[in-house]
Formats: sequence, structure tokens, C-alpha cells
Amino acid sequence: MINNPQHIRVALVDDHKAFVEGMSRLINDSGIAHVIWAGYSAGDCRRQLCNDVPDVLLLDIQLRDGNGVDLCAELTKKYPDLKILALTSYEVYPVVRRMLESGAKGYILKNAMAEEIYEGIETVAAGQQFLCHEVDVMLKHKSNDALWLSPGEQRLLKLIVEGYTNSEIADILHLGQKTIKSYRQNLLVKLDAKNTAKLVSMAIEQQLV
Repeated sequence: MINNPQHIRVALVDDHKAFVEGMSRLINDSGIAHVIWAGYSAGDCRRQLCNDVPDVLLLDIQLRDGNGVDLCAELTKKYPDLKILALTSYEVYPVVRRMLESGAKGYILKNAMAEEIYEGIETVAAGQQFLCHEVDVMLKHKSNDALWLSPGEQRLLKLIVEGYTNSEIADILHLGQKTIKSYRQNLLVKLDAKNTAKLVSMAIEQQLV
């Protein structure tokens, strides 16, 4: 495919290579946009942006070295003309709200149809907000009922509540300390907790563990 200069220039940031490859093919075949680069971490994203700022950045929330909410706020401040479109599997009110408050112009779930993704890219590139149908309905109802933790997240939260350090949790779960730090940060984002103390308090009050 020869890139048309009229196409929207898109970048992808997601830590799942297979997903990035599939989404890149989908976008390149759309006729309205093409992918100029892909990053697999927050660090990759920062380095790529130093050389080439796209029209639209499709950004996942869970990354190997941080989370998309904090990265979105950072990039919105540094690149005010950059249009960020969240493309993620997180479908919980606190995360959506924080992502939009951090400067994202839109929010799409990864299970969206291709047509909805294309519409999101075009709408955000034009400077307007775009929300996929499920997220739009959820925000209108402002419901927190969609909060759900995976078994892995529940186990990690239980260890945090019990007072284990990142190092100790890494040993217990047989994972690296950087991975645990990233997972802990993602829990803070997902539960909309400002710090570990608030996270523990919410876990106990809401009987999440």
C-alpha cells in the first residue's frame, strides 16, 4: 500500500506485539489512515515522538513500564497538538474518566468493530471527542458497577493489603520487581486510588480481597 499524503498519520503504543501488528494492518487497509510507527512501552513512545509526532496516537492503558493515564497527561502537556485516542480493554468508569481528564480525545475498547475504530480515528483527528458505544453509555450512567479484577490482580491486591513489599511480592509471584511495580501502578489507576494507603483502604471497604 502506498501511503496517501492525505491519510491520517497514526502511531500505536501497546505492549502486545501481535495486537499491534493486527491493528496496523487494519488501519493501513482502511483507506483513511496509515501507521507511521509503533511502540511497545512508554519509553518507546517517548523516543519515537522525539522524531515523529503523528496526527493521532492510539494508546493502551496497561504498559510494561507504566500506565497510559500518566503517559497521556505527560504527552498532552508536552505535545498540545497531539490527539490521543485510548484503545484498551479497560472498561471501568474511574479509568475512563481519568484518561479523558488526562487529555485523551477519545476512548475505544479493543473489541470494537473496525468501522468504529476508523470513525474514532477520523473524529479525533478532526479535533472532536469520540467514545465507543459501550463507553458512551457507561459515562452517561456514571456507573462504577463495571469494576472487575482479574484473578492475578486480586492476588496482587491481597498481597499489598497484607503489607508485602514489591520485592517480596516479586519473589512470591516469581516475577520481576519492575513488573510488580507496573502491575501495582495499574491497580492504582483501575481503582482510582491516589496511593497505596488509599488502595488498601478501598480494597477492605469494598471487599475486593
